[in-house]
Amino acid sequence: MIRHSSTRGVLAAALLLLVQGLALAADAFPFDRELLLDAAPMRPGQRMPILTVEENGAARLDLWCRTVPARVEISEMAIKIEPGPLPEDLPAMQSAGQCTPERVKADEEILAAFSQVTAWRRQGEAIVLEGTTTLRFRASDH
Repeated sequence: MIRHSSTRGVLAAALLLLVQGLALAADAFPFDRELLLDAAPMRPGQRMPILTVEENGAARLDLWCRTVPARVEISEMAIKIEPGPLPEDLPAMQSAGQCTPERVKADEEILAAFSQVTAWRRQGEAIVLEGTTTLRFRASDH
């Protein structure tokens, strides 16, 4: 009898650890995935800001017009994003009129918002970055 009780206890503990591990994995930051800013498109053009973070902390910030490399540190629910400088030149491979003055200004604003992010959380399927400005992302479907 004691043997069966201890075996059940061990199995219950193992099952609990497995369930907790799966819950933590579900809440883990989605590394190596394109995270698309959940915002209305800014016309003209179809480009939307995308955040991609590798497990080693290297990241790419595709903004409204330009792309910036970044360094990201994540621990539990805290996050720190250190973007590189905004390139002076606009990309050569953009459609005509895509980088309007409004989109260039939006690049500067979202880059500042990225640099002030201090926390992240999941909200359903979305990833929410919190700082002075809240940025909501969803996994890209392409």
